[in-house]
Amino acid sequence: MKLLDVVTDRWEPASFDLLDWDAFLVEARNAGILASLGFRFEKCGWLERLPPEVLSHIQAECAIAVENQRALRWEVNRIQRALAKLDVPIILLKGAAYIFAGLPSSPGRVASDVDILVPKEHLADVEHTLIERGWATMKLDAYDQRYYRTWMHELPPLCHRDRDVVVDVHHNILPETGRLHPDPRELVKSSTSVDGERLRVLAPHDMVLHSAAHLFQDGELNGGLRDLVDLDSLLRHFGSGENFWDGLLSRAQTMDLERPLFYALRYCEQWLGTPLPDTSALKRPRVPALTIMDALTRRAVMPDGFRPHSLRTQLARWLLYVRSHWLRMPPVLLARHLLRKAWARTRSQNS
Repeated sequence: MKLLDVVTDRWEPASFDLLDWDAFLVEARNAGILASLGFRFEKCGWLERLPPEVLSHIQAECAIAVENQRALRWEVNRIQRALAKLDVPIILLKGAAYIFAGLPSSPGRVASDVDILVPKEHLADVEHTLIERGWATMKLDAYDQRYYRTWMHELPPLCHRDRDVVVDVHHNILPETGRLHPDPRELVKSSTSVDGERLRVLAPHDMVLHSAAHLFQDGELNGGLRDLVDLDSLLRHFGSGENFWDGLLSRAQTMDLERPLFYALRYCEQWLGTPLPDTSALKRPRVPALTIMDALTRRAVMPDGFRPHSLRTQLARWLLYVRSHWLRMPPVLLARHLLRKAWARTRSQNS
């Protein structure tokens, strides 16, 4: 895959012909990292070495990313203003956190919505206040409302009626019904300020663990290369700090997140060449499970290209979709949930 050659710097611009560039543009855009790579090219002085047809695509994607970040910063400003009277820390997650913290992965990083974490005891006040200030719960039926409010780690998505930007308000980083149970109080306690006031981001160890958990415990891995690239950047940036790695492994044990961290480190090292220390202290899955996970993940994470999905890729993505739900819910609840969704889908198709 040409995209991996570029991401891992195993290439030279002169080695690509126009067909290679076509494949790269499609794969990078589908992975959501074309703008990020464009800013990397600019930093390395490679933009002038690109064919004009390719350069125009990359410059357009970079301009879109700049506008996306401007809109995101304004939305966070509006959230801060709306919640100003509440004594509640606002902890940014994922893309918004990388951008506001000025991390190396922020240039070109696009965020489709704003994810925030607040203490669970303040959840009702935060939701009520945001609704008063122009946000509204997205149209969901009664079952979906219950699904979010009873079993998940976040409120139903809120969308501003004028700006059409979605805000996801979390009270934890994994569902309460899931197999793993990180302590949200520890996440809040260890968070750090980015503006000297109430706007905060997760501590470095927790930021890495959240990214790993989001991809390998709560997500479906479909098109997850961008999340792996984020993890690679976080690990390279924070990993240069003293005692980071010992602290990361210890924190993973404390927060019940060893398994997703294991997978994150494994695939970052294998596919992106992330420099890692000895991580043998992490618990490994059993060999059959790891072999299956390796095969499925390789197919599912890579972005779509010109060619339609093979049956193997479709099967891998479906199996990982089932896995994500299996990890999210106990068996009886999962069976009820999937039956309910299948019935709703059938009814919608027949109406």
